[in-house]
Amino acid sequence: MKFAHIAIEGPIGVGKTTLARALAAQRGAKLLLEEPADNPFLERYYEDMGRATQRGAGWKGNALALQTQLNFLFQRVEQLAVLKQPGIFEQGLISDFLFAKDAIFAALTLGDEDLALYRQIHKRHAQRVPEPDLVIWLHAEPDTLLARIARRGLPMERHITEDYLRALSDAYQRHFTTHRGAPVLAINTEAFHPAADAPDGPSFRRVLDRIERFKGPFEYFDPPDLPGRASDGRLVAPKQGGLIEG
Repeated sequence: MKFAHIAIEGPIGVGKTTLARALAAQRGAKLLLEEPADNPFLERYYEDMGRATQRGAGWKGNALALQTQLNFLFQRVEQLAVLKQPGIFEQGLISDFLFAKDAIFAALTLGDEDLALYRQIHKRHAQRVPEPDLVIWLHAEPDTLLARIARRGLPMERHITEDYLRALSDAYQRHFTTHRGAPVLAINTEAFHPAADAPDGPSFRRVLDRIERFKGPFEYFDPPDLPGRASDGRLVAPKQGGLIEG
């Protein structure tokens, strides 16, 4: 296997888990999935988000935001402890999350004081978590994400709004624009949607081929026009409208 550990990232509804399962099955790799259903605060967090939206308020200031983020943080620390086990990468490992994802959500959802506390706790753990060998960053337009979330029909996600998904997508974009960790392959899931494309179909085979040909440090597969790094890894300032070609 070319990459011992591939982590798949991106906003809610973009197809991370579906692609992770397909890649793990195709490669005979171990699978490590995040477990949002195990977070006892998440459903109530979304309910509060829905009430705030009805009042015309934003998602910051949610009373359950800090508990929700810390629970996810500790969950991921525990899950990623498996990376220290001898031989864990012998058959390869595919995960549908990056440790940094929780900090991306925290910066979006926490107020200033809670965010400062969160970052102190996060910093203590982040240095002990090894980077994957490759990050696959999936992205799509917010209206596309919202439609996919609606189709999968999870009750607690019914409060998610297009504005929230737009802010989340922007947060991922800012993260990967300044990313200094593992190499990144960005995939436009407007053109390739993991949940809609068969694992043995031509689109999935193109993804597999693109992974095998990846040289890094930052490349696009069927890219949308996004600000960030050029294909040779150089940081590129956003043009008018935030457009570049990778």
